[in-house]
Amino acid sequence: MKPLVLLVDDDPSLTEGLKRRLRNEPYTILEAHSGEEALKILAERKVAVVVSDENMPGMTGTELMGRIRIEHPEVMRIILTGNASLEAALKAINEGQIYRFLVKPVRKVEIMMAVRLAIEQYKLLEENRRLREVVERQKGLLDRLEAESPGITRVRRDEDGAILIDETPWDPESALR
Repeated sequence: MKPLVLLVDDDPSLTEGLKRRLRNEPYTILEAHSGEEALKILAERKVAVVVSDENMPGMTGTELMGRIRIEHPEVMRIILTGNASLEAALKAINEGQIYRFLVKPVRKVEIMMAVRLAIEQYKLLEENRRLREVVERQKGLLDRLEAESPGITRVRRDEDGAILIDETPWDPESALR
């Protein structure tokens, strides 16, 4: 399944322009024209990346990113603004914990690379979460085995680190005989 990218801007012509710039990329593009509309989409769909304008009526991009950080922390967040300032960037970083801060007009290659890298980061974090769940399940299984058969999960080794079975080092050659 293709990753979902949500573009948020109160100006539909700007989301259409971004969609054209990203149309050949291997993901599905969704769009919203307000922070509230974006939050509704996020509640219904598993979005990987949100690219939002900063200056929108009702809810700024930074406020939206702050809500997404709390309600959907796995989503990668990118701010795109035409009115960049150090204060706006710091606020977006500190409140929304954004992945990237881009300035309009954004070059095609710049937005393409920012979204690609955000999706790669999203995939890595998803894989990390999945592997941590596997480790937790395996730990639970080992804990149950140890409770049922005390000592079963302990491995005895000699001073060289070889595994001891019945107090003799394990020899892989003799296991094959």
